[in-house]
Amino acid sequence: MKYPLKKVLLPVIIGMLITGFWVSPEFQEIAAGVAIFLFGMLMLEDGFRRFSGGILERILEHATRSMPRSMAFGFVATAIVQSSSLISVITISFLSAGLITFVAGIGIVFGANIGTTTGAWLIAGLGLKVNISVYAMPLLAIGVVLVFQKSKYLRGTGYVLAGLGFLFLGIHHMKIGFETFKDTFDLSRYAMSGIAGLLVYTLVGTLATVIMQSSHATLVLIITALAAGQISYENALALAIGANIGTTITAIIGSLSANYLGKQLALSDVIFKVSTAGVALIFIIPLRGLVDVLSGMVGIADNDFALKVAMFHTIFNVMGVAIMLPLLNRLIGFIETVIKEPQADLSRPKYLSEAVDEFPATIVAALRKEVKHLYDNLGELIAHGLNLSRQGDLRNKGCGCCGPFEPQGGRFRFRCAL
Repeated sequence: MKYPLKKVLLPVIIGMLITGFWVSPEFQEIAAGVAIFLFGMLMLEDGFRRFSGGILERILEHATRSMPRSMAFGFVATAIVQSSSLISVITISFLSAGLITFVAGIGIVFGANIGTTTGAWLIAGLGLKVNISVYAMPLLAIGVVLVFQKSKYLRGTGYVLAGLGFLFLGIHHMKIGFETFKDTFDLSRYAMSGIAGLLVYTLVGTLATVIMQSSHATLVLIITALAAGQISYENALALAIGANIGTTITAIIGSLSANYLGKQLALSDVIFKVSTAGVALIFIIPLRGLVDVLSGMVGIADNDFALKVAMFHTIFNVMGVAIMLPLLNRLIGFIETVIKEPQADLSRPKYLSEAVDEFPATIVAALRKEVKHLYDNLGELIAHGLNLSRQGDLRNKGCGCCGPFEPQGGRFRFRCAL
């Protein structure tokens, strides 16, 4: 079962929605906004998936040859796609297929974590200050027309445009919903201060992101609720920290069908984000002071708490990367100790797994590598049966009388006179 968590959470989510509808009819506006936003995220991800098999894979393969380049790719890709979940799935898929290294995968995770902060800036800076629903309708109309075209790239563009339209529409409905909701039910009455508030609201942010499997959706809820005065600024910061922890669920689910490398990458993502959240919680007061200083420097008003949340989200994510980079070798060593490379089993495929099925390019690359791996094993087996090489690599072994075999054109040239 590829996504067991979804089946477990489904009745819980439906129960929560029904309860919310029963308690407050105004809750329907917020719930509809979240649903539209999540549907837009799905369409956006599906649109970018249709560009796979070409540009995205080639860029990923060439942009991960060093840690800085891997981080840059993770940042830029997430900022464009606006979905760290999609980037995580792509990375796990490519890692499982052997197209990128484990270190490059970690670099992409670090960069994607910073890139996802651009979403908070877009929401706080554009979504709340501009009536973006005006732009939603043209995007939806053009996107739907393109979706019905034969070209997969035109369809992909249509899905991306329609996805953006639904994102804008969802943000608009959530904003309207919270403004209406505050007239009948004041969530700010449940504000908590101090350590208890930090821990409780961090847990709430984590659970909300696990349920929706989208930190962007959680941040939209946080920022729109904060703008409507439904939650306090202090609690909003804790919710943002929790959202960062909860987004690890995507990597965990994606790694369930991956090989050991995919599982190692998911563990590195969990360690990185939980450690970053822990540091942010411990140093929450100095970080708030830093947010105030930097906000004043860039012209953010003292009472513009929505943009301050975006600033905080960026600061603690950049801080997390700065802390983890010097500890990268220790992190890799620890992960390789916890999740060890399994012993080679020639009866099972080495590169093929469910994770590589996500993208056409990874399927082709994994099949090519698997055939080569099978060819090498077959050559070793035949040589062993002919008493030419009993163990080790054929390139370094010989029959004992004529020296090592010489590779020629992808094959081994046997020169033994026996």
